[in-house]
Amino acid sequence: MENITIKQLQNRKSIRQFTGESVSEQDLQLIFKTAQRAPTSINGQQISLVYTRDKAKLKQISELCGGQAHIATADVFVGVVIDFNRTSTIVESLGKKHVIEQSAEGIMVGAIDAGIMLSFMQTAAEALGYGTTSIGAVRENSDVMIQLFNLPQKTFLAVGCTIGVPAEVATHAPLKPRVAVESFAMEDAYDQEKVKKDVLAYDKSFKAFRDATGSGSMPTYAELTTKAYSNIYYRKTGKVLQSQGFAFKDE
Repeated sequence: MENITIKQLQNRKSIRQFTGESVSEQDLQLIFKTAQRAPTSINGQQISLVYTRDKAKLKQISELCGGQAHIATADVFVGVVIDFNRTSTIVESLGKKHVIEQSAEGIMVGAIDAGIMLSFMQTAAEALGYGTTSIGAVRENSDVMIQLFNLPQKTFLAVGCTIGVPAEVATHAPLKPRVAVESFAMEDAYDQEKVKKDVLAYDKSFKAFRDATGSGSMPTYAELTTKAYSNIYYRKTGKVLQSQGFAFKDE
């Protein structure tokens, strides 16, 4: 028997074309309640969500995120927030000083928990028939995003997500290929040679995918990755984290 959860996850794709129809309030609250069941380190629940349906805000967010027009056409934007403001309140209630945000480990905890929360939220939304896309570009102008959502000290908007009713053309778009599973899931030890060999092969298969789907003029995997990772593309992240009370250190 086919497992519907596995099928949904294996067919997951980013949706950037929406019909303009609304996400029902009942469904949206169900998505949030489901996302809230995501695990967090020590059950600290150091993740919060901020969201908007306001069309003017959606347009502003799309501009702040590098001009990603599809954000403005979504019905809902959700920001996933690392929230040590919450945990600080409870620590201070016992007369102790909250310091985890002053460490590399604290930032890792927050970032990992934010990613897990994002996955839960997207899976819930997609199970209800909606489309989503992760928005890392919230960090391009993270200082303005903090002001937009009135975020206090010891918080940081790590990643965003759009939710909307997917257009038919988007739901029928082909799935992008992935690197060979043998160079993705490695038993007992990391195989550096296999990873290098397979990623070079993947670049060719991704180009073949582009050609076969009529998008051959678009950048290859190598070109896309090089454009992003040969630069530090968001240069405010460290400064804004510091201004919000975070520090990346082990002391």
